[in-house]
Amino acid sequence: MATVLVTGANGEIGHGLLQAMAERGGHRVIALDLHAPDASVRDLCHRFVVGDILDVPLLRTLAAEHDFDQIFHLAALLSTKSEREPTLAHQVNVNGTLNLLELAVSLARRLGRSVRFLYPSSIAVYGLPSLEAKRAEGRIGEGAHLAPRTMYGINKLYCEQLGRYYSLFYRQLDAETPRGKVDFRGIRFPGLISAVTVPTGGTSDFAPEMLHHAAQGQPYACFVRPDTRIPFMAMPDAVQALVRLAAAPVERLSRQVYNVASFSPTAAELEHRVRAAFPAWSMTYEPDVKRQAILDSWPEDTDDSAARSDWGWAPEYDLDRAFDGYLLPGVRARYGVA
Repeated sequence: MATVLVTGANGEIGHGLLQAMAERGGHRVIALDLHAPDASVRDLCHRFVVGDILDVPLLRTLAAEHDFDQIFHLAALLSTKSEREPTLAHQVNVNGTLNLLELAVSLARRLGRSVRFLYPSSIAVYGLPSLEAKRAEGRIGEGAHLAPRTMYGINKLYCEQLGRYYSLFYRQLDAETPRGKVDFRGIRFPGLISAVTVPTGGTSDFAPEMLHHAAQGQPYACFVRPDTRIPFMAMPDAVQALVRLAAAPVERLSRQVYNVASFSPTAAELEHRVRAAFPAWSMTYEPDVKRQAILDSWPEDTDDSAARSDWGWAPEYDLDRAFDGYLLPGVRARYGVA
């Protein structure tokens, strides 16, 4: 049975990942989060630890008590809060990741085998110079326009490079090459939409905010223009992407960080889908100039051909199925509406 550490287990991705791992079986999950777990999360874990990824003694204790085979490092300060508190963002997003990579490499060297490290990155690593360039580029590959304009995007891009270093070049001047190493694998996620958890501070949260406000009968002032287009993904697909990449044979992988894509609607198209389900809902557009500028620097879509070729990535949910088969049934059940 594989022993797995999941940081940020109480977050949006964490909920879905723990459920998916419980359904698959074969995992002993040690979950770590700043906050006490929801009951639904606690019951899926072998052990839940309330603690901080910046607490190095705690991480060393966990590494001494558990021989981790895999680490899913989900804990992060999200994009909007990262802009408001950039120093804190650097501490959590960079130093926290560095702490987990140190945990992984020390375990790998002690055990003499690879420790797999799964890292959720973001389309925030991209930075298009203008709205005109964004529209002209269309789908963007992993190597293009890596000039993020947010602290969150900078943190994510740097941590991708840290993962590459720990995986390929860690202490490369040592006299002897150790047997164990970090097997770092990252996914650049688009905006994620969940029917289960409420959005908590992402710049792309205008999409799930529409849905959750409408289901509760609350008016919503959307902070972007109607023509704003960025890629999105239903949360179950994000979870399955992590699970599938974690399970992929290392010899099949041509790179360490992959795009994944699903659907790329405009804000107006999202509004149309939500309004069709909740026709009495009231929504207005009140663009926030600063947040809009960030979204305009993110791509309209990403090229995920490498993920499709290397490890068989294919989303289960397009826009229609995401709404009809997952989002609308989920929010109606959550809020008890017809």
